[in-house]
Amino acid sequence: MIKQTLFTGWNAMRWIRLALGIFIAIQAVQMHDTLSGIIAAFFLFQAITNTGCCGVTGCAVPTNKSKSNKIEDIEYEEIKTK
Repeated sequence: MIKQTLFTGWNAMRWIRLALGIFIAIQAVQMHDTLSGIIAAFFLFQAITNTGCCGVTGCAVPTNKSKSNKIEDIEYEEIKTK
């Protein structure tokens, strides 16, 4: 379960969180700043666990689970005007 979360679902936002977390962590170590270290840990946690501020895909639009895309026949009625 943990391995699946860690290695799958890497989208652009997850990469940005990882890069931002690493950058802020480096700055926190160089500047000896605890608050920046906490913020870096927060971003790194989000990147590693694939969570956001709303939880795991809490703010995302739900995806369609069905694989079949059925196209139904649509019946048209022609309307004639005088």
